[in-house]
Amino acid sequence: MFPLYLLVESHAGMMHSSNPILPILAVIFPILLALINIYVGKMEWLNKIIPEFRWISLGAGVSIAYVFLDILPELSTAQMEIEESGLMWLTFWEKHAYLLALVGLALFYGLELLADNSRKANLQASGEDCTSQGVFWVHIGAFAFYNALIGELLSNTEEKGLVPAILLSVALTLHFLINDRSLREHHKKPYDKIGRWVLAGALIAGWVIGSAFHLPEAFLAVLWGLVAGGLILNVLKEELPDSKESCFPSFIMGAGIYAILLLSI
Repeated sequence: MFPLYLLVESHAGMMHSSNPILPILAVIFPILLALINIYVGKMEWLNKIIPEFRWISLGAGVSIAYVFLDILPELSTAQMEIEESGLMWLTFWEKHAYLLALVGLALFYGLELLADNSRKANLQASGEDCTSQGVFWVHIGAFAFYNALIGELLSNTEEKGLVPAILLSVALTLHFLINDRSLREHHKKPYDKIGRWVLAGALIAGWVIGSAFHLPEAFLAVLWGLVAGGLILNVLKEELPDSKESCFPSFIMGAGIYAILLLSI
């Protein structure tokens, strides 16, 4: 159900039966992303290998290519899934997969503003540059839901082919590195103490549920529309850095290489 997979389903279907590595990767990928949730605060060593502004710009390029070549086309696929479902309670959304993405984008934008305002208010009131406890739980709760859905969408990795799975893991690894870095910056100690564990647990829980149960495609399409909006916002907000802190050659390299790889399969 994840967008990259749907774009290459016929190609991947011929590949998965001849790739015994896939069952191993299907387990490694969600565990890798969960470990990023947990250990993002201990990845300062990465800045010693590649300057922060360079790897953020590289990740931005990959993620922007992923948005335009994968997420946006997937919304039309999600709309078709909803239209063909025949479920009465989904009738209203038959022509509104893009509206669902807009709702998801607006929700995550509102959460970002809430976190920013809470940090400013807390800084003025107590001198601590972090969110309040209530905002922390609202923000982390929303991203736990986001992570759980990504975990569910990762649950069929084994069925889809080696190359698409690897490309997806690269895009999501970079996305999680930058997004979790932002969450930790917002929440500080509460993130280190409990937030990272909640996010990692939600991701694994979503993956386990997706592996154990076959959810209706139309239902997943509705959820995917919401997640797509949130992912688009997070990509543009966190992974397209300010011009003073960015490296345009790294951005172009990330976007160009990833776009070529996506189009080649």
